[in-house]
Amino acid sequence: MGLHRVEQVRARLDLKFDVPVIAVAGTNGKGSTCAMLESIALRAGYRVGLYSKPHLVHFEERCRVNGEMVTEAELIAHFEAVELARGDIGLTYFEFTTLAIARLLSQSPLDLVILEVGLGGRLDAVNAFDADCAVITSIDLDHMEFLGPDRESIGREKAGIMRAGRPVIVSDPVPPQSVLDRAREIGADLRRFGIDFNHSGDQQQWAWAGRTKRYNGLAYPGLRGANQLINASGALAAFEALGDRLPITAQAVRQGFAMLDLPGRFQIVPGQPTLVLDVAHNPHAVAALAQNLDRMGFHPRTHAVFGAMHDKDLAGIFRRLAPMVDTWCFTDLPMARAATALHLKAVHEQLALKGPGPVAVSMHADPMDALHHALEGADPTDRIVVFGSFLTVGGVLKHGLPRLGSSHGV
Repeated sequence: MGLHRVEQVRARLDLKFDVPVIAVAGTNGKGSTCAMLESIALRAGYRVGLYSKPHLVHFEERCRVNGEMVTEAELIAHFEAVELARGDIGLTYFEFTTLAIARLLSQSPLDLVILEVGLGGRLDAVNAFDADCAVITSIDLDHMEFLGPDRESIGREKAGIMRAGRPVIVSDPVPPQSVLDRAREIGADLRRFGIDFNHSGDQQQWAWAGRTKRYNGLAYPGLRGANQLINASGALAAFEALGDRLPITAQAVRQGFAMLDLPGRFQIVPGQPTLVLDVAHNPHAVAALAQNLDRMGFHPRTHAVFGAMHDKDLAGIFRRLAPMVDTWCFTDLPMARAATALHLKAVHEQLALKGPGPVAVSMHADPMDALHHALEGADPTDRIVVFGSFLTVGGVLKHGLPRLGSSHGV
């Protein structure tokens, strides 16, 4: 792990950005925060490029220009350029991808570039580019084999995207001390949730206040979930920090939040039964999912379709969601790193967790098979929750958004 390979190839490509760059790191909430930044900036009239990951169905989802997914044809020339420039330098999948998409964005007529960090921050390929503003969302236990055994270690890795003298937005309400220490050590302009910016509101609308700006009478973001107000607050703090270069209006903020669309983030698909899609794949994210499910209207039973990587805290995930799940449909996933449905079933049985009533368990070859099985046992008033890996949610989206009817068709 290291940035030297990416930095060498970046230099050979003479790859740089001439517009403001926002880098977004964190354990959970990165994708939502990036989508909010993009949506508000577009409604403010700016030309915006976004690099996000991973994708749900199509690789091209990882790059959007002015809100539109780029095409395969647009990407090919940039992959070829990276391949030519790297020579005998070996690049990982993510390093190669980052350089190719960054090259596409650098050659597009843009006013803002948003880069979502992958694993960690300090050694992630995105960190080869100097961000004008860094955003660090929630920090929790994930990828511990690479980032360290506790929040302090993981926070230290995330803090690697900070730059001296430049703003860093920390939206985690209780950040690890390592993040704060790193900001002070390098002289970054630290802006903390609850100190430098905050939100308030009631069931009808909410408000945001920063160091110098305030927005009142805001509609709730199009992305559902109580945790999204924290992500929204961080996005607004980033725009406040870059206000001299990217001023935005209150109208752009309102429209940007209202028109948000990001599949797989507590996405509720109306139907019979109701379908919920969520890429929560660690205990912290699953705790938020459980809270959001608890706030939904009454559903007699909950059927879960679940698949995840074997290195995730599966026991922690099960403990948080088991009290509200009546049926578990475990699925294999098309990746060697994934836990098999058999392994998921074994972990679940070993924990002997109680559900709302008698719990049924089944195993399936892929997410769509698992969804069909859940449908067979579901009443129209029930709900089905598809969650876990991006591959789990993507597996039920590969043929389009499922529309469930009382006839149990997809």
